[in-house]
Amino acid sequence: MKIFISVDMEGMAGITSPSQEREETVSFRRALHNQVRWIIEGIQASEKNGEVEEITIADSHGSGRNLSYDELSQMDDRISLVSGSPRPQYMVACLDETYDVAFFAGYHAGPGEICANMDHSFYGKVVSCLKINGAYMNETVTNAAIAASYKVPVGLVIGDSGLRRQLIDKEMMPWVKFVTTKESLTRYAAKFQPQRKLREDTICAVKEVLASDLKNLPLYETAVPAVLGIDFKSTAMADAVALTPGVRRLSGTEVEITPADRSNRRNAGLAGISALTALRNRQLRVPESLSGCPVPRENAAGSSP
Repeated sequence: MKIFISVDMEGMAGITSPSQEREETVSFRRALHNQVRWIIEGIQASEKNGEVEEITIADSHGSGRNLSYDELSQMDDRISLVSGSPRPQYMVACLDETYDVAFFAGYHAGPGEICANMDHSFYGKVVSCLKINGAYMNETVTNAAIAASYKVPVGLVIGDSGLRRQLIDKEMMPWVKFVTTKESLTRYAAKFQPQRKLREDTICAVKEVLASDLKNLPLYETAVPAVLGIDFKSTAMADAVALTPGVRRLSGTEVEITPADRSNRRNAGLAGISALTALRNRQLRVPESLSGCPVPRENAAGSSP
């Protein structure tokens, strides 16, 4: 058995603002590694532990250089780490059809959700909204769609109450097992539950998922052709992308991308999302899949919401 774990930051307990990553580095990294450690403890305590051959962890926040390779290796010698950027399929880099299940940890609500700590989507400073076939997509369902293209189910999502509202209450992924890390009060405020309870909830959830029939877990599948819609915050970004063949301008800030290969889910928009999200650096450029047209430096975006 192979398990894939994608680890983001904004949905973790103990964090309410991107500034904590810079100003409270020690506590930030402790919180990040604690979240991973509890997942690993759940795997080790599960009845399927003996069947697990590999645990791949994708460091999926910002530059992808937040997790300690040494510390992860001490947690479990089956762990491999995906680190750095840019990279294909950014938050789910190296995920393929050989994996049995995926876990998403530290995930957060998409943009516009009320009472959602650090709500945003990919390129939060540049992109207002992503859509596939007209449907609103947050980072969780976007990555779940990429996983589904490999027939890999997302068995567990760990994140804030705002994301739970989107996935469960608003039925974006109502079937997924969810562990709530914090009650989001506003965009930059939250109430954290006792750490002991969060650890216990995480371990129990991991054990429950691994005890289930993984082959029958639902997939977040999209229809083909999967048309990618992007609503930018700046008309300049849309101007640059609209020059690319295959891109249709919908409005001042909105574009729609239909891939040349209309029969393949992975190439039909999802690869475009992967390329877009992979370039989380200060020299923001339109992905090569969208022709490589450079974007003005003043519109460069960081990874923070």
